Amino acid sequence: MADVAATLGDASSKMDKAVTVAKEDFASIRTGRANPALFNKIMVDYYGTYTALSQLASIQVPEARMAIVSPFDKGAMASIEKAIRESDLGVNPGNDGVVIRVNFPQLTEERRKEYVKVVKTKGEDAKISIRNIRRAAKEALEKAEKDGEIGKDDLTRAEKELEKLTGDHTTMIDELLKHKEAELLEV
Repeated sequence: MADVAATLGDASSKMDKAVTVAKEDFASIRTGRANPALFNKIMVDYYGTYTALSQLASIQVPEARMAIVSPFDKGAMASIEKAIRESDLGVNPGNDGVVIRVNFPQLTEERRKEYVKVVKTKGEDAKISIRNIRRAAKEALEKAEKDGEIGKDDLTRAEKELEKLTGDHTTMIDELLKHKEAELLEV
């Protein structure tokens, strides 16, 4: 019986991680406003080592469509500016020697629809991940039943619990997706 609880607990924590990854992916997709989370996935070539931008600079958002990136090491200014320019944010940063200003242009309707497609793809990837976790847990439960570690009734109960977990996590992804889509289409 403890084996069932461990399998379900493991599946639940992995599904939670899949939801967290989806949240982070959605946060990195830009809406009409600037947000420090947009810079989370940007990696900078810092003296030959790719380093996360958040470790090299602080990021403030003084206005809805502007972010200010303040490098801790002024020598990394050009590398940071290049990494931001080459990222998928679609912005052209400007540097005054002290900070890098990133102005976010108004999103066009076409660009918003592209972002919605990207969000839907990331949401579907998260759901696939959750279904794969369910499949692995179900296989583990069936193997435990086949090996005689748990009974048929325990297997049935555990499978119902696993389906509920999967449904709950899939619903969370759908809610996040709906929220992000509304945010993207909001003008």
